[in-house]
Amino acid sequence: MARKPIIGVIGGGSTASREGIALAEEVGFLIARADAILVCGGLNGVMEASAKGAKRGGGFTVGILPTGNKADANHDIDLPIATAMSTARNLIIVRTADAIVAVNGSYGTLSEMAHAFDLGKTVFALRTWPMDKAGVESSLFVPVDTPREAVERALAYARKAMDAEKPGPGLPK
Repeated sequence: MARKPIIGVIGGGSTASREGIALAEEVGFLIARADAILVCGGLNGVMEASAKGAKRGGGFTVGILPTGNKADANHDIDLPIATAMSTARNLIIVRTADAIVAVNGSYGTLSEMAHAFDLGKTVFALRTWPMDKAGVESSLFVPVDTPREAVERALAYARKAMDAEKPGPGLPK
């Protein structure tokens, strides 16, 4: 049985704007409706809003927490992973996700985007940090206009990434 795509949603916590919260909730909802798994940082702001949307859509949520306490996860996280790694957990979020949607954002979001770029993963950017002057390859930073566009493009990207990780004929699975 093939596994479900894992879509990472990154964005600001306590600094998230009202618009960012609304966009993140819609992104989470659309991820769930596409039968994908949402992974995020598990706390507040964009993370909480995306998890709330995913739960409203009947989805499954994973929160990669910066703390060592699973109880710190927001109430819409199904699987809290307590890392006790502070912001170093950002790399775990990026590596776990098959595709990444950035919504709004603060410095933590910027670090997650940098990890993605370093790993050659594309970030689908919904009203987040501008990268036009940062020298990021256009294939790695794709601005999108709506939550639907973000999720559709992220899902297509995730499916290609998942196909690329499958073993060839005759190789062990």
